[in-house]
Amino acid sequence: MLESLPQVAQNPVDVAFVQDPYASYDQWRALGPLVYWQDYALPCAVSYAAANAILRDRRFGRVPLEPVSPPDHLAPFYAIEAHSMLELEPPQHTRLRNLVLRAFTSRRITGLAPEIETLCAELLAKCPDGPFDLITEFAQPLPVIIIARLLGVPDSMAPDLLRWSHAMVGMYQAGRTRADEDRAVAASREFVDFLRFYIDSRRTDPRDDLITQLIAAEEDGQTLSTDEMISTCILLLNAGHEATVHSLGNAVKTLIETGHYGTTPVSDALVEECLRFDPALHLFTRWAYDDIDVMGRIIPKGTQIACLLGAANRCPKHWDMAAEFNPSRTPKPNLTFGAGLHFCLGAPLARLEMRLALQALTRALPRLDLTEPPRYGDIYHFHGLSRLMVAPV
Repeated sequence: MLESLPQVAQNPVDVAFVQDPYASYDQWRALGPLVYWQDYALPCAVSYAAANAILRDRRFGRVPLEPVSPPDHLAPFYAIEAHSMLELEPPQHTRLRNLVLRAFTSRRITGLAPEIETLCAELLAKCPDGPFDLITEFAQPLPVIIIARLLGVPDSMAPDLLRWSHAMVGMYQAGRTRADEDRAVAASREFVDFLRFYIDSRRTDPRDDLITQLIAAEEDGQTLSTDEMISTCILLLNAGHEATVHSLGNAVKTLIETGHYGTTPVSDALVEECLRFDPALHLFTRWAYDDIDVMGRIIPKGTQIACLLGAANRCPKHWDMAAEFNPSRTPKPNLTFGAGLHFCLGAPLARLEMRLALQALTRALPRLDLTEPPRYGDIYHFHGLSRLMVAPV
Protein backbone atom coordinates (compact mmCIF):
# COMPACT_ATOMS: atom_id res chain seq x y z
CA MET A 1 0.00 0.00 0.00
CA LEU A 2 2.69 2.48 1.01
CA GLU A 3 4.68 1.64 -2.10
CA SER A 4 2.02 3.45 -4.12
CA LEU A 5 2.68 6.73 -2.35
CA PRO A 6 4.74 9.33 -4.23
CA GLN A 7 8.40 8.61 -3.45
CA VAL A 8 10.73 11.44 -2.41
CA ALA A 9 14.46 11.32 -1.69
CA GLN A 10 16.15 14.01 0.38
CA ASN A 11 19.08 13.67 2.76
CA PRO A 12 17.91 15.52 5.92
CA VAL A 13 21.46 16.71 6.66
CA ASP A 14 22.08 18.06 3.16
CA VAL A 15 23.33 21.64 3.52
CA ALA A 16 20.86 23.18 1.08
CA PHE A 17 17.92 21.35 2.66
CA VAL A 18 18.94 22.37 6.19
CA GLN A 19 19.08 26.03 5.15
CA ASP A 20 15.76 25.92 3.25
CA PRO A 21 13.59 22.83 3.64
CA TYR A 22 10.54 24.72 2.38
CA ALA A 23 11.52 24.43 -1.30
CA SER A 24 11.43 20.63 -0.95
CA TYR A 25 8.19 20.75 1.02
CA ASP A 26 6.56 22.74 -1.81
CA GLN A 27 7.60 20.08 -4.32
CA TRP A 28 6.33 17.27 -2.09
CA ARG A 29 2.93 18.88 -1.44
CA ALA A 30 2.46 19.13 -5.19
CA LEU A 31 2.60 15.31 -5.28
CA GLY A 32 -0.30 14.93 -2.83
CA PRO A 33 -1.07 15.13 0.89
CA LEU A 34 1.09 12.07 1.68
CA VAL A 35 4.51 11.09 0.39
CA TYR A 36 7.04 8.38 1.22
CA TRP A 37 10.36 9.85 2.39
CA GLN A 38 12.88 7.21 1.38
CA ASP A 39 15.75 8.53 3.52
CA TYR A 40 13.66 8.05 6.67
CA ALA A 41 11.70 5.07 5.31
CA LEU A 42 8.55 6.82 6.52
CA PRO A 43 5.25 7.87 4.98
CA CYS A 44 4.86 11.60 5.66
CA ALA A 45 1.90 13.95 5.85
CA VAL A 46 2.84 17.17 4.06
CA SER A 47 -0.51 18.99 3.82
CA TYR A 48 -2.19 20.75 6.72
CA ALA A 49 -5.33 18.63 6.41
CA ALA A 50 -3.43 15.33 6.49
CA ALA A 51 -1.10 16.25 9.37
CA ASN A 52 -3.92 17.76 11.41
CA ALA A 53 -6.10 14.67 10.88
CA ILE A 54 -3.32 12.32 12.03
CA LEU A 55 -2.43 14.38 15.12
CA ARG A 56 -6.08 14.53 16.22
CA ASP A 57 -6.99 10.90 15.50
CA ARG A 58 -6.79 8.76 18.67
CA ARG A 59 -6.13 5.73 16.50
CA PHE A 60 -2.64 7.15 16.01
CA GLY A 61 -0.35 7.24 19.04
CA ARG A 62 3.20 7.71 20.23
CA VAL A 63 3.73 4.15 21.50
CA PRO A 64 4.56 1.44 18.94
CA LEU A 65 2.40 -1.68 18.97
CA GLU A 66 5.50 -3.81 19.43
CA PRO A 67 7.99 -1.81 21.52
CA VAL A 68 11.65 -2.56 20.88
CA SER A 69 14.06 -2.64 23.81
CA PRO A 70 16.77 0.02 23.43
CA PRO A 71 20.45 -0.96 23.35
CA ASP A 72 21.96 -1.35 26.81
CA HIS A 73 24.18 1.72 26.42
CA LEU A 74 21.07 3.92 25.92
CA ALA A 75 19.16 2.57 28.94
CA PRO A 76 19.61 5.72 31.12
CA PHE A 77 18.17 7.94 28.38
CA TYR A 78 15.17 5.72 27.67
CA ALA A 79 14.47 5.26 31.37
CA ILE A 80 13.53 8.95 31.36
CA GLU A 81 11.46 8.57 28.19
CA ALA A 82 9.51 5.72 29.81
CA HIS A 83 7.87 8.19 32.22
CA SER A 84 7.49 11.11 29.80
CA MET A 85 3.92 12.09 28.93
CA LEU A 86 5.13 12.77 25.40
CA GLU A 87 5.80 9.06 24.98
CA LEU A 88 2.68 7.71 26.72
CA GLU A 89 -0.90 7.04 25.70
CA PRO A 90 -4.11 6.86 27.79
CA PRO A 91 -4.76 5.94 30.50
CA GLN A 92 -1.17 6.60 31.67
CA HIS A 93 -0.95 9.82 29.66
CA THR A 94 -4.29 11.10 30.96
CA ARG A 95 -3.34 10.54 34.59
CA LEU A 96 0.10 12.12 34.22
CA ARG A 97 -1.03 15.15 32.22
CA ASN A 98 -3.91 15.89 34.60
CA LEU A 99 -1.57 15.78 37.60
CA VAL A 100 1.03 17.99 35.92
CA LEU A 101 -1.63 20.52 34.91
CA ARG A 102 -2.49 20.92 38.59
CA ALA A 103 1.00 22.36 39.05
CA PHE A 104 1.67 23.93 35.65
CA THR A 105 -1.38 26.20 35.75
CA SER A 106 -2.27 29.12 33.50
CA ARG A 107 -2.16 31.38 36.56
CA ARG A 108 1.42 30.32 37.30
CA ILE A 109 2.44 30.90 33.68
CA THR A 110 0.74 34.30 33.45
CA GLY A 111 2.35 35.27 36.74
CA LEU A 112 5.79 34.89 35.13
CA ALA A 113 5.22 37.91 32.85
CA PRO A 114 6.88 40.55 35.07
CA GLU A 115 9.85 38.26 35.65
CA ILE A 116 10.21 37.60 31.91
CA GLU A 117 10.08 41.34 31.16
CA THR A 118 12.73 42.09 33.78
CA LEU A 119 15.02 39.32 32.57
CA CYS A 120 14.65 40.48 28.94
CA ALA A 121 15.73 43.98 29.95
CA GLU A 122 18.70 42.65 31.93
CA LEU A 123 19.91 40.45 29.08
CA LEU A 124 19.54 43.21 26.50
CA ALA A 125 21.41 45.67 28.72
CA LYS A 126 24.41 43.33 28.63
CA CYS A 127 24.45 43.02 24.84
CA PRO A 128 27.42 44.68 23.09
CA ASP A 129 26.96 48.00 21.30
CA GLY A 130 28.40 46.50 18.14
CA PRO A 131 27.61 43.24 16.32
CA PHE A 132 26.56 40.33 18.56
CA ASP A 133 25.02 36.88 18.30
CA LEU A 134 21.38 37.22 19.31
CA ILE A 135 21.12 33.46 19.90
CA THR A 136 23.83 33.18 22.58
CA GLU A 137 23.29 36.62 24.13
CA PHE A 138 19.49 36.64 24.31
CA ALA A 139 17.50 33.77 22.79
CA GLN A 140 19.32 30.97 24.65
CA PRO A 141 19.59 32.33 28.20
CA LEU A 142 16.05 33.72 28.40
CA PRO A 143 13.98 30.49 28.33
CA VAL A 144 16.48 28.36 30.25
CA ILE A 145 16.66 30.88 33.12
CA ILE A 146 12.86 31.22 33.21
CA ILE A 147 12.39 27.45 33.36
CA ALA A 148 15.08 27.21 36.05
CA ARG A 149 13.20 29.77 38.14
CA LEU A 150 9.91 28.03 37.45
CA LEU A 151 11.36 24.78 38.76
CA GLY A 152 12.97 26.56 41.71
CA VAL A 153 16.52 25.92 40.52
CA PRO A 154 19.21 28.62 40.97
CA ASP A 155 20.08 30.75 37.94
CA SER A 156 23.67 29.55 38.34
CA MET A 157 22.52 26.12 37.11
CA ALA A 158 21.45 27.53 33.73
CA PRO A 159 24.68 26.56 31.91
CA ASP A 160 24.37 22.97 33.14
CA LEU A 161 20.69 22.82 32.20
CA LEU A 162 21.55 24.17 28.76
CA ARG A 163 24.35 21.63 28.29
CA TRP A 164 22.15 18.72 29.39
CA SER A 165 19.30 19.87 27.16
CA HIS A 166 21.48 20.16 24.05
CA ALA A 167 23.02 16.74 24.64
CA MET A 168 19.70 14.97 25.21
CA VAL A 169 17.90 16.62 22.30
CA GLY A 170 20.76 15.44 20.11
CA MET A 171 19.14 12.00 20.28
CA TYR A 172 16.44 13.20 17.88
CA GLN A 173 18.75 14.64 15.23
CA ALA A 174 19.20 13.01 11.85
CA GLY A 175 22.47 11.16 11.48
CA ARG A 176 23.28 10.98 15.18
CA THR A 177 26.55 9.22 16.07
CA ARG A 178 27.65 7.01 18.94
CA ALA A 179 29.42 10.08 20.36
CA ASP A 180 26.07 11.93 20.31
CA GLU A 181 24.47 9.01 22.13
CA ASP A 182 27.21 8.89 24.76
CA ARG A 183 26.80 12.61 25.43
CA ALA A 184 23.03 12.16 25.78
CA VAL A 185 23.47 9.28 28.24
CA ALA A 186 25.98 11.22 30.34
CA ALA A 187 23.65 14.23 30.41
CA SER A 188 20.71 11.98 31.34
CA ARG A 189 22.57 10.58 34.34
CA GLU A 190 23.68 14.02 35.55
CA PHE A 191 20.25 15.57 35.06
CA VAL A 192 18.46 12.74 36.87
CA ASP A 193 20.88 12.84 39.83
CA PHE A 194 20.48 16.61 40.11
CA LEU A 195 16.67 16.52 40.00
CA ARG A 196 16.42 13.58 42.39
CA PHE A 197 18.43 15.60 44.93
CA TYR A 198 16.24 18.67 44.39
CA ILE A 199 12.98 16.75 44.67
CA ASP A 200 14.14 15.10 47.89
CA SER A 201 15.07 18.54 49.24
CA ARG A 202 11.65 19.98 48.40
CA ARG A 203 9.87 17.15 50.18
CA THR A 204 11.33 18.39 53.46
CA ASP A 205 11.67 22.07 52.53
CA PRO A 206 8.73 23.06 50.27
CA ARG A 207 8.97 26.33 48.32
CA ASP A 208 6.80 28.31 45.92
CA ASP A 209 8.08 26.53 42.83
CA LEU A 210 6.95 23.95 40.29
CA ILE A 211 8.82 21.04 41.87
CA THR A 212 7.00 21.63 45.16
CA GLN A 213 3.71 21.87 43.28
CA LEU A 214 4.40 18.62 41.43
CA ILE A 215 5.04 16.90 44.78
CA ALA A 216 1.74 18.24 46.10
CA ALA A 217 -0.30 17.44 42.97
CA GLU A 218 -2.98 14.86 43.67
CA GLU A 219 -6.09 13.62 41.90
CA ASP A 220 -8.40 10.90 43.20
CA GLY A 221 -5.72 9.87 45.67
CA GLN A 222 -3.05 9.52 42.96
CA THR A 223 0.25 11.39 43.01
CA LEU A 224 3.33 11.58 40.82
CA SER A 225 6.23 9.23 41.47
CA THR A 226 9.73 10.67 41.73
CA ASP A 227 10.61 9.18 38.33
CA GLU A 228 7.53 10.82 36.77
CA MET A 229 8.46 14.18 38.29
CA ILE A 230 12.01 13.87 36.98
CA SER A 231 10.80 13.03 33.46
CA THR A 232 8.29 15.90 33.57
CA CYS A 233 10.91 18.45 34.61
CA ILE A 234 13.29 17.24 31.91
CA LEU A 235 10.52 17.37 29.29
CA LEU A 236 9.60 20.93 30.29
CA LEU A 237 13.20 22.03 29.98
CA ASN A 238 14.22 20.15 26.84
CA ALA A 239 11.06 20.63 24.79
CA GLY A 240 10.26 24.09 26.10
CA HIS A 241 13.76 25.53 25.98
CA GLU A 242 14.78 24.17 22.59
CA ALA A 243 11.52 25.22 20.94
CA THR A 244 11.56 28.74 22.38
CA VAL A 245 15.21 29.40 21.48
CA HIS A 246 14.67 28.34 17.87
CA SER A 247 11.28 30.04 17.57
CA LEU A 248 12.62 33.35 18.88
CA GLY A 249 15.72 33.28 16.70
CA ASN A 250 13.72 32.31 13.62
CA ALA A 251 11.20 35.05 14.36
CA VAL A 252 13.81 37.82 14.61
CA LYS A 253 15.46 36.64 11.40
CA THR A 254 12.10 36.65 9.61
CA LEU A 255 11.11 40.08 10.91
CA ILE A 256 14.42 41.65 9.83
CA GLU A 257 14.46 39.99 6.41
CA THR A 258 10.85 40.94 5.64
CA GLY A 259 11.18 44.53 6.87
CA HIS A 260 8.72 44.10 9.75
CA TYR A 261 11.27 44.39 12.57
CA GLY A 262 10.61 47.59 14.50
CA THR A 263 7.94 48.72 12.05
CA THR A 264 5.09 46.31 12.82
CA PRO A 265 3.84 46.31 16.44
CA VAL A 266 4.41 43.06 18.30
CA SER A 267 1.02 41.42 18.84
CA ASP A 268 -0.38 37.96 19.38
CA ALA A 269 -1.15 37.84 15.64
CA LEU A 270 2.46 38.65 14.75
CA VAL A 271 3.73 35.96 17.12
CA GLU A 272 1.37 33.38 15.58
CA GLU A 273 2.53 34.27 12.09
CA CYS A 274 6.17 33.90 13.16
CA LEU A 275 5.39 30.50 14.67
CA ARG A 276 3.54 29.40 11.53
CA PHE A 277 6.05 30.72 9.02
CA ASP A 278 9.25 29.18 10.40
CA PRO A 279 8.54 26.70 13.22
CA ALA A 280 11.17 25.10 15.44
CA LEU A 281 10.01 21.47 15.08
CA HIS A 282 9.51 20.04 11.60
CA LEU A 283 8.90 16.33 12.06
CA PHE A 284 6.76 14.52 14.62
CA THR A 285 5.81 10.85 14.41
CA ARG A 286 2.83 8.66 15.26
CA TRP A 287 2.08 4.91 15.10
CA ALA A 288 -1.07 3.54 13.49
CA TYR A 289 -3.13 1.37 15.89
CA ASP A 290 -5.46 0.17 13.13
CA ASP A 291 -5.75 0.29 9.35
CA ILE A 292 -6.61 3.98 8.99
CA ASP A 293 -7.80 5.97 5.99
CA VAL A 294 -5.89 9.26 5.71
CA MET A 295 -6.91 11.46 2.78
CA GLY A 296 -7.95 8.40 0.75
CA ARG A 297 -4.85 6.35 1.56
CA ILE A 298 -4.85 3.39 3.95
CA ILE A 299 -2.10 3.53 6.55
CA PRO A 300 -1.66 -0.09 7.70
CA LYS A 301 -1.79 -1.01 11.37
CA GLY A 302 1.64 -0.89 12.98
CA THR A 303 3.01 1.72 10.56
CA GLN A 304 4.99 4.68 11.82
CA ILE A 305 4.06 7.91 10.02
CA ALA A 306 5.58 11.38 10.19
CA CYS A 307 3.75 14.69 10.27
CA LEU A 308 5.94 17.33 8.62
CA LEU A 309 4.84 20.35 10.62
CA GLY A 310 7.00 22.78 8.66
CA ALA A 311 5.35 21.65 5.43
CA ALA A 312 1.83 21.66 6.90
CA ASN A 313 2.28 25.22 8.20
CA ARG A 314 2.80 26.50 4.67
CA CYS A 315 0.02 24.51 3.02
CA PRO A 316 -1.63 26.74 0.38
CA LYS A 317 -4.93 24.89 0.81
CA HIS A 318 -5.14 26.17 4.41
CA TRP A 319 -3.65 29.67 4.05
CA ASP A 320 -3.83 32.21 1.24
CA MET A 321 -0.33 33.12 0.04
CA ALA A 322 1.03 30.57 2.52
CA ALA A 323 4.66 31.10 1.46
CA GLU A 324 4.50 34.81 2.36
CA PHE A 325 5.05 36.23 5.83
CA ASN A 326 2.01 38.35 6.63
CA PRO A 327 1.51 39.38 10.28
CA SER A 328 -1.72 41.16 9.42
CA ARG A 329 -3.46 37.95 8.33
CA THR A 330 -6.24 36.67 10.56
CA PRO A 331 -4.65 33.87 12.62
CA LYS A 332 -5.81 30.35 11.85
CA PRO A 333 -4.79 27.19 13.70
CA ASN A 334 -1.27 26.07 12.88
CA LEU A 335 0.58 22.91 13.89
CA THR A 336 3.70 24.42 15.45
CA PHE A 337 2.77 23.02 18.88
CA GLY A 338 1.07 19.93 17.50
CA ALA A 339 -2.62 19.13 17.96
CA GLY A 340 -4.88 16.72 19.76
CA LEU A 341 -3.92 14.61 22.75
CA HIS A 342 -0.23 15.55 22.68
CA PHE A 343 -0.66 19.28 22.09
CA CYS A 344 2.35 20.97 23.68
CA LEU A 345 1.82 21.57 27.39
CA GLY A 346 4.27 24.48 27.32
CA ALA A 347 2.66 26.34 24.40
CA PRO A 348 1.17 29.14 26.59
CA LEU A 349 4.59 29.80 28.18
CA ALA A 350 6.36 29.74 24.80
CA ARG A 351 3.86 32.20 23.31
CA LEU A 352 4.19 34.49 26.34
CA GLU A 353 7.99 34.43 26.19
CA MET A 354 7.94 35.10 22.44
CA ARG A 355 5.65 38.11 22.71
CA LEU A 356 7.42 39.70 25.68
CA ALA A 357 10.89 39.00 24.25
CA LEU A 358 10.04 40.55 20.88
CA GLN A 359 8.45 43.56 22.57
CA ALA A 360 11.49 44.07 24.79
CA LEU A 361 13.89 43.60 21.89
CA THR A 362 12.19 46.07 19.56
CA ARG A 363 11.82 48.55 22.41
CA ALA A 364 15.49 48.40 23.39
CA LEU A 365 16.85 48.05 19.84
CA PRO A 366 14.23 49.58 17.52
CA ARG A 367 16.46 49.14 14.45
CA LEU A 368 18.46 45.98 13.96
CA ASP A 369 20.33 44.73 10.92
CA LEU A 370 21.92 41.42 10.02
CA THR A 371 25.71 41.60 9.89
CA GLU A 372 26.17 38.22 8.19
CA PRO A 373 23.86 35.70 6.51
CA PRO A 374 21.96 33.70 9.16
CA ARG A 375 22.80 30.00 9.29
CA TYR A 376 20.51 27.22 10.44
CA GLY A 377 22.11 24.49 12.52
CA ASP A 378 22.41 20.93 11.24
CA ILE A 379 19.81 19.67 13.72
CA TYR A 380 16.93 18.37 11.60
CA HIS A 381 14.21 17.47 12.51
CA PHE A 382 14.49 20.61 14.61
CA HIS A 383 14.96 23.85 12.68
CA GLY A 384 16.85 26.64 14.38
CA LEU A 385 19.69 29.07 13.85
CA SER A 386 23.19 28.26 15.00
CA ARG A 387 24.06 31.98 14.84
CA LEU A 388 22.16 35.22 14.27
CA MET A 389 24.69 38.04 14.04
CA VAL A 390 22.99 41.43 14.35
CA ALA A 391 23.92 45.02 15.12
CA PRO A 392 21.91 48.06 16.23
CA VAL A 393 21.51 50.72 13.56
